[in-house]
Amino acid sequence: MMDPIADMFTRIRNASSVKKETVALPMSKLKKEIASILQREGWIKNFKVIPGGLEGAHNKFDELELVLKYRKNGKPQISSIKRVSRPGLKIYASKNEIPRILNGFGMAIISTSNGLMTDKEARFKKIGGEILGEIF
Repeated sequence: MMDPIADMFTRIRNASSVKKETVALPMSKLKKEIASILQREGWIKNFKVIPGGLEGAHNKFDELELVLKYRKNGKPQISSIKRVSRPGLKIYASKNEIPRILNGFGMAIISTSNGLMTDKEARFKKIGGEILGEIF
């Protein structure tokens, strides 16, 4: 797998398009931090780490399970999730160039020197970084 974040976003997009309740993906610290931001901002219900390598476990590696969130009319909370910066083309933004997604209704995930944060948090802290993805 060349880009694990793009894989994570694709799995979320595919699972929400077929109205799955949960989606499982390989665990990493970066993906766990992204899931934490998604939960904190209300894009997913919950997430948990499923330990691998236990007796009877179908996978020997840890997995991250996300519980997706849907609106009352049945539409997914995440209507679009896409990767902005990729391994072949990194996209950086200074503190003054941080994008505003759908006039604040969406969210960008930014990797800064202070860790991962949303575009609003980065603007508040006046810090720029690599734009990992956009969600709305």
